[in-house]
Amino acid sequence: MKIGFIGLGIMGTPMAKNLLGAGHELVVYDRSAEKMEELVQAGAKGAASSKEAAEECRLVITMVPNSPHVKAAVMGKDGVLEGAKEGDILVDMSSIAPLASQEVYKACKEKGVRMIDAPVSGGEPKAIDGSLSIMVGGDRETFDEVYDILMVMGGSAVYCGDSGAGNMTKLANQIIVAVNIAAVSEAFMLASKAGVDPKKVFDAIKGGLAGSTVMNAKVPKILGRDFAPGFRIDLHIKDLNNAVETGHSVGAPLFLTTQVQEMLERLHFDGCGSDDHSAIAKYYEKISGSEIK
Repeated sequence: MKIGFIGLGIMGTPMAKNLLGAGHELVVYDRSAEKMEELVQAGAKGAASSKEAAEECRLVITMVPNSPHVKAAVMGKDGVLEGAKEGDILVDMSSIAPLASQEVYKACKEKGVRMIDAPVSGGEPKAIDGSLSIMVGGDRETFDEVYDILMVMGGSAVYCGDSGAGNMTKLANQIIVAVNIAAVSEAFMLASKAGVDPKKVFDAIKGGLAGSTVMNAKVPKILGRDFAPGFRIDLHIKDLNNAVETGHSVGAPLFLTTQVQEMLERLHFDGCGSDDHSAIAKYYEKISGSEIK
């Protein structure tokens, strides 16, 4: 199938490459010529704008950082809706505010374009190996139509409800991930300060009730001082900001979320915004005056 792919960042690039590897024809666009060239070298065709990508393809995927970027890519000048035709499909795989996703859905519907929101979880490693968890909101029929394409990029794709439900689910995911990393950092700092080897603690508890995918992925990075980004702190700040904003709009209390959000904001101020979110451990190290080791 011929697919337009807009947004070739840390996640979008490997996702697009997986589509190419599965035999799909891609027309790609990114503001970075260097990122586009990487995909062109891999076999994609470059486009001059989101509009041009949409003109050539009946299905367009967007994977950009936040709500304003999605609105610009879809609804702005030279955006997807300027090039899309009635009956075309837009799959927005960005992680954005649910209300913003509903706004884009409405604009698409007015032009006869079918849209689903399909944010992902798993970070760069799962984007590379095609095992992302994909959460989908929008029309069920559209989800069913693109399911096989989603599964090229994901290990699971779950329909969650009407427009915005995918992004609401992603916010729930991001709250759990952030609070989990903070809890792991707090617990392993306790062990380290008490003179117990954190590696042995990890080996002892990872198979029990405290074990989790988050702990298994992030504790080795913390203990190995490897904070190269799989998912950057600045992006997690964006997600938690969206969660808090959404919580305010629906009356949901987010006490733990706001606590971890402040930790992340402090780390951003300290120059760690491009670190992996496992660097929440650095917050505990700073206030305790010692490393987890």
